Amino acid sequence: MTEVPELKLLQNHQVVVDRFINACEFDDRIVAAFLGGSYARGTADEHSDLDLYLVIADNAFDNFISNRDAFLRLFGEPVFIENFDNPKTVCYIYADGTEGELWFGPTSSFTHIHSGPYIVLVDKKNILAGVEFSADKPGHAEQTEKLRQFINWFWHDLSHFITAMNRSQLWWAYGQLEVLRQYCINLARLQHNFSDPEVGEEPYFKIEKAIPVEYLSPLAGTCCPLEKMAMLHASIAVIRFYKKLATSLAQAYGLEYPEILERVMAHRLEKMNVYL
Repeated sequence: MTEVPELKLLQNHQVVVDRFINACEFDDRIVAAFLGGSYARGTADEHSDLDLYLVIADNAFDNFISNRDAFLRLFGEPVFIENFDNPKTVCYIYADGTEGELWFGPTSSFTHIHSGPYIVLVDKKNILAGVEFSADKPGHAEQTEKLRQFINWFWHDLSHFITAMNRSQLWWAYGQLEVLRQYCINLARLQHNFSDPEVGEEPYFKIEKAIPVEYLSPLAGTCCPLEKMAMLHASIAVIRFYKKLATSLAQAYGLEYPEILERVMAHRLEKMNVYL
């Protein structure tokens, strides 16, 4: 049996971890298990979730994945279980409020399921000894393509904003304003760290840890009321923020900035007595 270091966990988390360790010890499919996330980094607080990881024997991996929900029910009463189309993980919430993620990897290939420090909970074959989990950084080409999309797609969604405003469909326009703001957040993340792996569909994810929030101060006032003039003023602030970052990033990474597309949209805005 693996000697587990003394952990300072929230009471409900301790209950889950104790049950988790016991289940892992008696499940022959499980080779090793460890704890990651903020607990492993030593930064946990009362709002932290519980990130657990499993290394499964190769010949039992598919069987375990197909029965993972039953495994999760060994530790509490789940009120939410979802993998978000990622077969390597499942997000869970228990009735006692415990929330977290459970990650899986086969013995022959498990180093990709985690990055950063970890705490060994079970290690039946000593396979975690000396293992270092390094972060998988997105490639330069991948990030450059994301940047190209953000720079060009911004104007497409601005077109939707303009159409919605002209039709006085303020809720649609407000949604498009948020989309434009998210492009700006992604650009800010890329400007600060071009290898940021969280750039994409959830730009606000842990944003305070990703960049100095002062970078985003020009956008603070764009969280405006659902009123036509306020939204128009907000859109101009968003466009100016975008242009400052988009033009410099396009130049830095060898992308063509869509000047003609900008002029087309600027002309449409001028018809609304709005000027860039």
